[in-house]
Amino acid sequence: MKTIAFHNLGCKVNSYELDCMIQSAQSRGYSVVDFTQIADIYVINTCTVTNIADRKSRQMLHRAKQKNPEALVVAVGCYVQTDPAGVQADPSVDLAIGNNHKGEYLDLIEEMLRDKRDLTAGDAACAATAQEGAQAEGAAPGLNAPARMVRQDGGELCSYEEMHLQRPSEHTRAYIKIQDGCNQFCTYCAIPYARGRVRSRGRDDILSEIRDVVKSGCREIVLTGIHISSYGIDFDRDAWLSGEPVPTRKGPSGAGDYGGSSLLTDLLECISEVEGLERIRISSLEPRLITEETARRMAALPKLCPHFHLSLQSGCDDTLYRMNRKYTTADFARSVEILRAAFDRPAITTDVIVGFPGETPEEFARTLDFLRQIAFYEIHVFKYSRRKGTVADRLPNQCTSEVKNQRSDILLQLTEDQSKAFREKYVGQVADVLWEEEVNIGGKPMTVGHTPDYVRIAVPAEEGLAGTVSRVAVTGFLESDLMAGTLE
Repeated sequence: MKTIAFHNLGCKVNSYELDCMIQSAQSRGYSVVDFTQIADIYVINTCTVTNIADRKSRQMLHRAKQKNPEALVVAVGCYVQTDPAGVQADPSVDLAIGNNHKGEYLDLIEEMLRDKRDLTAGDAACAATAQEGAQAEGAAPGLNAPARMVRQDGGELCSYEEMHLQRPSEHTRAYIKIQDGCNQFCTYCAIPYARGRVRSRGRDDILSEIRDVVKSGCREIVLTGIHISSYGIDFDRDAWLSGEPVPTRKGPSGAGDYGGSSLLTDLLECISEVEGLERIRISSLEPRLITEETARRMAALPKLCPHFHLSLQSGCDDTLYRMNRKYTTADFARSVEILRAAFDRPAITTDVIVGFPGETPEEFARTLDFLRQIAFYEIHVFKYSRRKGTVADRLPNQCTSEVKNQRSDILLQLTEDQSKAFREKYVGQVADVLWEEEVNIGGKPMTVGHTPDYVRIAVPAEEGLAGTVSRVAVTGFLESDLMAGTLE
C-alpha cells in the first residue's frame, strides 16, 4: 500500500478541495499519513494570493523532496497556474497540476508512476532513450526530469470541476464550495488568472453534498467559493429552479452583472430545508449584493447565521478606484445599514489592505475614520503584496515596508478594540452555542464552540457536548478572543 501525505496552503476553497482529494485517496486504498512523516507521495495544494504565499508553496515543495528524495512530489493549484515556468523548472517538483484538474490528480499520479516503472524496467541506456523520446512527444517524463505540467483549460470556457465531499475534516462544520473563478479583476489580485472565470455549481449537487455531510454528523455548513456573490451569473434562473442541466450561457456575464445574484438567495432558501442541518454560514459577500430584498429574504431563514463578511479593502474612495473595486464607501456603508436593520446585532467582518500603491497618509486616515464609523466585529488586515502581471504592480508611488508595517499595526490595534467591544455585549446574556471540540485551557478541560455570530465560548468540559447546541449564560472573558460561560 502506497503512503501519501498532503499539505494545504491558502483559502477555505483550497481546504475544501484538499478534503475531497484526501477522501479520493482513501477510497482508492492509499494510506494517508501526516506530512511530517516519510511518504511515497507528497501533494502540496499551493496558494498564490501574495508573494509570501508563493514562497511558502516553494518551501513546502522543497521540504517534501528533502524528506524523501525518492518520493513523488506533486504541486497542485494556484501557484502552478500563475508561475508555470518556475514550477516546471523546480527540481523538487515531479508533477504539477492546475486548478481545474484536481479531481483527476490520482489518475495523473498513477500515470506518472506507471511511466516511471516502464522506464526503470530496462537498463539505464534504454531508460534514457525512452525518456528522451517520451519528452519529445510530450508524454510524461520520469521523476528526474522537469515537472510535467497539467494546465487549466482557460477558465472562461471550462466548466465547474465536480468534487463531492462526504465527510468533512471538522466534526461539526463543513465548507461547501458552490462556485469557482472570478470576473472582478481587482488591480492587485492574481486570483482571476489562477482560477479563471466564474463557474457555478449545480443546485442538486450542492444539496446532495450537504445532505451527505449532515449524515456524517456535521451540523453547520459554510458556503465558500472564490467569489460566491457571483454564484449563478452563468446560469439561467428558470433552468436552475427547475433542476435542468446548467449553465446555459456560453460565457461570463461580466464583472458588474448581478442579474443572477438572486440565485444565491434561492440557494440559501433551498439549503435551509435540509433536515438535520442546524446552521448556515456565508464565507464572504460582495457589498453590492446586499439589497433590502436580499436582506429580507436572508433574515427570514432561522438557520442562516447573522455573521457577514463584506470585503472592503479600503475606506477611501480614491484608493478603491485605483483598486478597481466597483463600489464606494457610501455603497458599503449602506449595505451594512441594511444588514443591521434586517438582523438583530449582526457580526460584520471585513478585509482591509494597507499600503496600496499611492495610499497617502490622508487616504489612510480616511480609511481609519471609516473603519471606526462602521465598528466591525473583526477586521482582517493585509499588507499590500505586489503580484507580477497585475495592474497594481505597475502603479507609481509604491509604499515602503515600513509604511505598511506602521499602518498594519494601527489597524490591528483597532480591530482588537472593536472586537472586544462586540464581545463585551455578550456578558450577562444567554447565547446558543454549537459545541465543536474539547481543549485544555489553563490546565482545565473545556468544551469550546461558537455562537451564531461566531463568538467563541467555552464551558467546563462535559461528555457528549460536541456536535450539540446548548443555551449558555456568558459570564466574562477567558482570553481576549474567548468568552466563558455556564450551561443553562
